[in-house]
Amino acid sequence: MALDQTPDNLNSLGFAKAPEDTRVVVAMSGGVDSSVVAAMLAEEGYDVVGVTLQLYDHGAALAKKGACCAGRDIHDARRVAEEMGFPHYVLDYENIFKDAVIDEFADSYLAGATPVPCIRCNERVKFKDLLETAKDLDADCMATGHYIQRKMGAAGPELHSAADANRDQSYFLFSTTPEQLDYLRFPLGHLPSKAETRALAAKYGLPVADKPDSQDICFVPNGNYASVIEKLRPGAGEPGEIVDMDGNVLGAHQGVIHYTIGQRRGLGIGGLSTPLYVVKLDVDTKRVIVGPKEALATRDVPVREINWLGDAPFEGQAEHHVNVRVRSTKPPMPAAIRPVSAVEAKVELLSPEEGISPGQACVFYEEGTSRILGGGWIWRGY
Repeated sequence: MALDQTPDNLNSLGFAKAPEDTRVVVAMSGGVDSSVVAAMLAEEGYDVVGVTLQLYDHGAALAKKGACCAGRDIHDARRVAEEMGFPHYVLDYENIFKDAVIDEFADSYLAGATPVPCIRCNERVKFKDLLETAKDLDADCMATGHYIQRKMGAAGPELHSAADANRDQSYFLFSTTPEQLDYLRFPLGHLPSKAETRALAAKYGLPVADKPDSQDICFVPNGNYASVIEKLRPGAGEPGEIVDMDGNVLGAHQGVIHYTIGQRRGLGIGGLSTPLYVVKLDVDTKRVIVGPKEALATRDVPVREINWLGDAPFEGQAEHHVNVRVRSTKPPMPAAIRPVSAVEAKVELLSPEEGISPGQACVFYEEGTSRILGGGWIWRGY
């Protein structure tokens, strides 16, 4: 099965040599997606090397189901490698993961932001340290099970949304650099549905063919962010006041880490005639500010740490007309990006959007195509 449309003289990974002479490191999480990638490439005759990262305490991992890179998942990845007959290695990245992802996650929440640690993990661990490890193993490229597409354009490799919009992971991969994109491959991005992936897993006889998808952030059991932060930063759950936009005290809370911008439920201030939402978190005064739904709406989105994947220089024009996604669950919407520097910009949405939160990503898409032009991090409260 060809992975991409490639010229006759190139193999399915884009190299002018036989598959058996092409070494590819596959990042294996133990789930069905990366397992299918490894099996598919092995069947095609590539020199496959599977690598799984141990990202946090193995003992804690074994006690948690439904998370990537846990003890069970390491075992599953190893079984797939044994079934398909290629070498498999487990690398201890626990310290790297803590320094690059977990600590920032905790500190961002304490600062009133709503971080997306999966993006930082891709950016700082998988596509950085693991990618360098793949090069050390003399691999020609590294493949992952992400649902996103790499296509060759006039100026080199481009990043495109997955064929299946329901599985598209472009929001979590916007910070992939041109240099990384040159080395990476995403063999599942062109598939029309997850059902096709599971059918391939069954075809290859993989033991993970029916394994459920991971739902949680791998180091956050049951989605309980606050409990993780309190363990990492004792004393983080300091109490404070819930106030309206005029400063009137409406109630009390047990820590701003329990709240996110746009939250309505669980505020503990019932009996009001108008529904109230969290519109701001003031970490300095330990106040949760609430207001009506319309107070959440904004058109101005300041963005920094921009990774630009367009062909023309980012600062080369006064503004870029694109579509942007300001939350992973929202579809892209029209906007204008006005560069402030090579890595900072003001994004103006054509229509107001509710609940935009610092710490979330703002991802840029080319109008009328599936191409991702990069993105950045939303960094200021409203």
